[in-house]
Amino acid sequence: MIDEALKAFRKGEAVLLYDFDHREGETDIAIPAVNVTPQDVAMMRIDGGGLICVALHPIAADKLGIPFMHDVLTAASEKYPELLPLSRGNDIKYDSRSSFALWINHRDTFTGVTDIDRSLTIRRLGEVVDMVMTNGEFDLASEFRSPGHVAVLKAAINLTYDRVGQTELSVALAEMAGVSPAVAICEMLDASTGKALTKDKAMEYAEEKGIPFVQGKEIVEQYRDFKEVKVKLFL
Repeated sequence: MIDEALKAFRKGEAVLLYDFDHREGETDIAIPAVNVTPQDVAMMRIDGGGLICVALHPIAADKLGIPFMHDVLTAASEKYPELLPLSRGNDIKYDSRSSFALWINHRDTFTGVTDIDRSLTIRRLGEVVDMVMTNGEFDLASEFRSPGHVAVLKAAINLTYDRVGQTELSVALAEMAGVSPAVAICEMLDASTGKALTKDKAMEYAEEKGIPFVQGKEIVEQYRDFKEVKVKLFL
């Protein structure tokens, strides 16, 4: 199903991305940020129900000056010492740290939370990432403000090697597809159980809607082969 997922990303369409049974055990709706419409945001909040975020390639995040939130809290703790304990994430049940960075709104939004507003923020951020990944420069503050209603996630520097969360998996999928490595993701939740939607139910949804369903292990295997080929090309 990895080939179908790559084709969908190249067309700007949604993919359902399941991480691992031993990790979060969650399925995310994933859509390339540059293609996100108000209808996509509505679909994510209604059919997904989790937090709508944008996962960024670490190179783009660094070029834009976007830090991890735990680094922001650590720096701010010099003035507000009560913040330091909040930045310690060593008790996360499924990972060693969080990928959360900033929360932003595009400056042309009103409240920032509507489907139209969030799609504008997400789509423009995807365009900006595409620009800086091709050696362009961009002043993030010229078009965005923080805090806002779109959560930005920063992928680990070595995708699928240091960390294999939905952040890294979605960005790796975008990189392999050759699209801007900024991906809107949203967890699929189950209102009847109060938990994450099960893998089986997510697969049923994918079949019903005609959306590719791909698992983390498939992305990891394909991405590592992809990186090896790229390295050999430059040797």
